[in-house]
Amino acid sequence: MALIVRQDLGLSTGKTAVQCAHAAVQCTLVARKSASRLFERWRAGGARKISLTTKDVESLHRLASAAQQANLIFHLVVDAGHTEVAPGTVTVLGIGPAPRRALDAIVGELSTL
Repeated sequence: MALIVRQDLGLSTGKTAVQCAHAAVQCTLVARKSASRLFERWRAGGARKISLTTKDVESLHRLASAAQQANLIFHLVVDAGHTEVAPGTVTVLGIGPAPRRALDAIVGELSTL
């Protein structure tokens, strides 16, 4: 699973962690329901996750589109706006669980968080 955070928002460490958790939980719930075999392999293999960064919301949407075209599970986190960002701000993209090659094809050029 890849968790991609927008750099341009300047989120605090705590806010980043919570937003990544939202993405991971939602992707996991979808995978468990719609791709149970993939979910079980991922979980049995240690439930691997990686945190990455991208520059802005446009690049986050491009990555989400690529994930959708590749038929991968993904979730865009839209913040409620109670703390650091305005309501409706897209903060993080979760992709997966997915095979490593499929993820690398989409996020392989991104930097780690």
